Amino acid sequence: MAPRPDLGPHPRLGYTASALDRKAACRDDAAAIMRFGQDPRAGVYVVGGELVVLKALDGQDEPLFSPAQARALGEVRDNVFLGLVDDAPRFGCGLDAAAVEALKARNDLKITDLRSIAVQGLVHADHLPPLAEAKALIGWHARHRFCSNCGAATVVVQAGWRRDCPVCKAQHFPRTDPVVIMLAISGERCVLGRSRRFAPTMWSCLAGFVEPGETIEEAVRREVLEEVGIGCGRVRYFASQPWPFPSSIMIGCHAEALGDKLVIDREELEDARWFDREELAAMLARRHPQGLTTPPPVAIAHHIIRSFVEDGGDVIR
Repeated sequence: MAPRPDLGPHPRLGYTASALDRKAACRDDAAAIMRFGQDPRAGVYVVGGELVVLKALDGQDEPLFSPAQARALGEVRDNVFLGLVDDAPRFGCGLDAAAVEALKARNDLKITDLRSIAVQGLVHADHLPPLAEAKALIGWHARHRFCSNCGAATVVVQAGWRRDCPVCKAQHFPRTDPVVIMLAISGERCVLGRSRRFAPTMWSCLAGFVEPGETIEEAVRREVLEEVGIGCGRVRYFASQPWPFPSSIMIGCHAEALGDKLVIDREELEDARWFDREELAAMLARRHPQGLTTPPPVAIAHHIIRSFVEDGGDVIR
């Protein structure tokens, strides 16, 4: 195939390129946080579990509510300061699950999950990074209301960026779980796998959590070996992506495959096989003769695959 096929303009990677200034130095300043909340330009993203509340509009929906509008939607369980966008304060609030369920009856609102919002382009792409921040942070609060050290109820401090235990004095911070997602390459071919939860036509990069005491490169080699039985040599970092499901950082890599015989872990994967660059180009363009596809542009896997299609083996040199 051509050294660099024309696949059109590069799409934006989902949940990245945030315009937010997080203003971390203000999180301990209660007076500043109060001023931000009273600012007429303040906007609130409303989350309830896996669901996001949107104002239903013609065309793209609106994810921002005023603080008063957000409070009127239902009982607010958590409130977090996200930062400023062009000096306009941005917050995230977590509603009680029952309140979110009740909102589904309203015609002026749309209640849906963040994946659907991103894939379907329901809101402007600039809203995706702060929505990811809000969802991940509010989800962390929902799962960490008690001290993991002594079991006592914790209290929220630093505008939602820390929980403190009043009993044993432990401090708890939001966590992000590192995940490697990689494309193992041999010449003009690479390995893609299928999870049982994927859409019937979709194939994607292999992926797995980084384990304690492990480097990114070691995690890439271990996961590829475990899932498809292929040893890897060189590993090259590509890019990263926040993935708020519930709270991960996807670390994209290309890896040099040292063999070609696949031994598939059927507990992890439904299937895996080799694809050449020409077939991948057809999948990216949605022109594969069998209808096979790659993940959508919102996912980093799409961009990892596309870079190999465009640049071939140069991605691991």
